[in-house]
Amino acid sequence: MALNTADTTRLLAEGGFNLHVPSLDQFFPGALLWEGTWFEFNRVQLVRLIVLLVVLTVMCVIAARAKLVPGKAQSIVEMLIEFVNTSIIQNTLGLRAGKQYAPMLITMFFLIFSMNLAGVIPGLNLSGNSVIGLPLLLALWTFATYVIFGVRKHGVVGYLKHETMPPGVPKIIYLLLIPIEFLQVAVIRWASLTIRLLANMVAGHIMMVVFIGMTHALLFSGSALIALSPFAGALAIGIYGFEIFVAALQAFIFTMLSAVYIQMATSDEH
Repeated sequence: MALNTADTTRLLAEGGFNLHVPSLDQFFPGALLWEGTWFEFNRVQLVRLIVLLVVLTVMCVIAARAKLVPGKAQSIVEMLIEFVNTSIIQNTLGLRAGKQYAPMLITMFFLIFSMNLAGVIPGLNLSGNSVIGLPLLLALWTFATYVIFGVRKHGVVGYLKHETMPPGVPKIIYLLLIPIEFLQVAVIRWASLTIRLLANMVAGHIMMVVFIGMTHALLFSGSALIALSPFAGALAIGIYGFEIFVAALQAFIFTMLSAVYIQMATSDEH
């Protein structure tokens, strides 16, 4: 019979190796306020609220104090905005069309990146995207945007044809292609955006907890295993840095795919 994490932790402790084994229960903390109601407020929501307030405050302060010769904080923000605008928006949607979607995509990038970074900030230690609600909401935002603007560009029938009937394909193939393409537009795109972001943040958190817990367990094992603690600590620091990289990478990928889906929906007929 398979052991749960509580059983595993107990057996490791009995063997003199007190390693904390993380579980998915860490991503579903108990309520802090209004337990059992529709307005239940837990630690994940608290992390999201803190991150949102900090980001909004920092952005408002930087915007209010913006100078022609930018300081360090303003330079970093401008560099990130320019990166998103150039590398994602203009390269995917073009200079003219990109202006229309720039506010959405830049906001999306900063929100995802900041929520991801919460997982490596001491005191928060949990990504705002490690529970499905926010990734799902962002993915549905993308879905609604490309459907609405696709229909506005081509009309309902024209949009469905544009997305499900690529030109140059033998007509008999459409019998198989149309339902597959429709499923991709209606479900697979936004579902894959959600799952990719969620899974990466959950996996990163578990890896960090495992290696940090292993360092602690080795250091206080009271045996020869203590000699291995520096190596486990180095791995923990490496995972910590890697998680920061993944936080930025997932924000980039999510925003890039959102731009690609919008471009596919609003491109001219072939």
